[in-house]
Amino acid sequence: MSEKRRVLMGVVGVLLILSVLAGGIATGALITDYRNLGTLTRVISLVNNYYIGNANTNDMINGAIKGIVDSLGDPYSVYMPPKMYKELTEQVQGSFGGIGILVGQNKEHIYVVRPIKETPASRAGLKADDVIYKIDGKDTKEMDMDAAVNKMRGKVGTEVTLTVFRPSDKKMHDFKLTREIIKVPSVEGKMIPGTDIAYIAIMQFSVNTDEQLEKELREMKLVTSDGEATKAKGVILDLRGNPGGELEAAVRVADLFVPKGTIVSVEYKAKNEEVYPADDYYLNLPMVVLVDGNSASASEIVAGAIKDRKTGTLVGTKTFGKGVVQSLYELQNSAGLKLTTGRYLTPLRHDINKKGIEPDVKVEQPENADKDVQLEKAIEILKTKMK
Repeated sequence: MSEKRRVLMGVVGVLLILSVLAGGIATGALITDYRNLGTLTRVISLVNNYYIGNANTNDMINGAIKGIVDSLGDPYSVYMPPKMYKELTEQVQGSFGGIGILVGQNKEHIYVVRPIKETPASRAGLKADDVIYKIDGKDTKEMDMDAAVNKMRGKVGTEVTLTVFRPSDKKMHDFKLTREIIKVPSVEGKMIPGTDIAYIAIMQFSVNTDEQLEKELREMKLVTSDGEATKAKGVILDLRGNPGGELEAAVRVADLFVPKGTIVSVEYKAKNEEVYPADDYYLNLPMVVLVDGNSASASEIVAGAIKDRKTGTLVGTKTFGKGVVQSLYELQNSAGLKLTTGRYLTPLRHDINKKGIEPDVKVEQPENADKDVQLEKAIEILKTKMK
């Protein structure tokens, strides 16, 4: 793991954490008021020497570090102790232990965005939009997402009980799940029966998502080794519920769908703007991109590039609106810091943070609908394009 990795985690996923003193040295970039630093070390010394109860220096330092990051008021900048940091890096790599759900967070509770196929959650019958009220009996109301995710993870073979409210039947349900190693496939592809349309769903952007995507394209005989289209006459790219992931992975995926030119620009405080370009080759086929309110961050980079470069039509509902970039730093004590270090702009230099991307064709997916009306609309539009 390199010291720094840029990640774009959306409303769904694991939140992280920093180490200022636990690693040994505080830099001038983080601490500019040395008198306050002296105050901090004196408080730790006084507690250690005079506090009548038990005090753990590491716990105090970790608490102080967490307080520093929390004071930024940025929901995406988080200090992570070693265990949480390890779990995040496992998720970015596409493999981790747990029960197999992607989660989001509303004003009070976390909810299921999507159960992952062939996992304890999917086998037990958890469904998208299930609201998680309790984890092992502990109320999740206003619980931080990182804390909730951490409680659902644990040693392989151990059990966790979720109490969920299901909006479709307006009832509470208990699920007892046994934790397993979860391997997250980031890409699924298939030909839509009876059509010349390739359907590709990307669930998240991990380090090898572009490789998985290219493998799916080859298996569907969508492209040959020389890059020529051989079968499909149109493509549906489904980014609904995609929480994001790695910046570079999103760029590599977008490069397959837009012609030579800008994919995304990233503005930083500490260095010059970076512009990520596409190369000459792209999959020059009619395309529709499905998006919704849980399409966030890295998935918005891809959707924004396709929309601005006019290589596809966006169908669905407005995206989440996370237009900032986090850098992931590994610290000396094996902890980590996820810190917001930049903001990204679409090719036409739209800042979508807290705004989202409006679809070209707005289609709401009704609750409890038997059909995927957004997908049906995408097929309808694509058939017209293909003519």
